[in-house]
Amino acid sequence: MAEKRNIFLIGPMGAGKSTIGRQIAQQLGMEFFDSDQEIEKRTGADIAWIFDLEGEDGFRAREEKVINELTEKQGVVLATGGGSVLSKETRNRLSARGIVVYLETTIEKQMARTQKDKRRPLLQGGNTPRELYEELAQERDPLYEEIADITIKTDEQSAKGVAGYIIDKIEQI
Repeated sequence: MAEKRNIFLIGPMGAGKSTIGRQIAQQLGMEFFDSDQEIEKRTGADIAWIFDLEGEDGFRAREEKVINELTEKQGVVLATGGGSVLSKETRNRLSARGIVVYLETTIEKQMARTQKDKRRPLLQGGNTPRELYEELAQERDPLYEEIADITIKTDEQSAKGVAGYIIDKIEQI
């Protein structure tokens, strides 16, 4: 049964990992974690500030540690940061410790969902959002696909609908 298995959501920013993760956790009565929120809670600083102070490498080291700790728990739903899959160790841990669900979305949807979000440090760089999303997709999509047990497109469905689909798929595994 799905309630006994960890469920890890991966995918690009704006795919709906946190929103859908909360829905899944609520429907299954599981504990929900968001790796970015957990990092902010533990450091007392927001992600953008950590990026400014420690750079992306410093942030990724924190992210790897937090995801390692959270994936050791039992019966959790975890929404990971979009770049967490860059770490081979994190990919291995996610694969070994739970069911990995890749939430796919189009670049257009990513842009629409994140256009007003000032809390995403990668969006503060020099590239246009479209260029950034295309660059990230080229680098990260193969890594998402490599470890996904389930893949679902999130563009045209409600968070509740996607959560229900994921739960049904997990119960079939």
